[in-house]
Amino acid sequence: MKIALGADHGGYHLKNDIKDFIVKSGHEVIDVGCDCSDSVDYPDYAIPVCENVLNGDADKGILICGTGIGMSIAANKYPGIRCALVHDTFSAKATREHNDTNVLAMGERVIGPGLALDIVKIWIETEFSKEERHLNRIKKIDLIESESTIHP
Repeated sequence: MKIALGADHGGYHLKNDIKDFIVKSGHEVIDVGCDCSDSVDYPDYAIPVCENVLNGDADKGILICGTGIGMSIAANKYPGIRCALVHDTFSAKATREHNDTNVLAMGERVIGPGLALDIVKIWIETEFSKEERHLNRIKKIDLIESESTIHP
């Protein structure tokens, strides 16, 4: 599996831990940055992760910022991206089984590396259930994306 990985300054330490874990687990990583503690803008890293997932260069994406909130908001602006902000193992499993999420967001300032790696492992290894009720719900989300006529 190939995973696109991105973080802003608030998540770059955890990104490096996750990158090492993913590689040691036998997967490939597309690292879009950042690699510094200098203040940067999280959308600049959410964009290439989501684009890698949508264009098929990556199977899934992982985003890390201080809280994970900004990254998840930015990612979910893309039609076809289903990003979940996750800080516990139950949600990591459920969001794959029920929502078929293709991007995971986490906050380095919220959870430690041990829990983050557990979440990543569960999220990567859990398959979508493909149950009809979950498929129907995802179709409704897709309709919202395609039929929305509300514009600012």
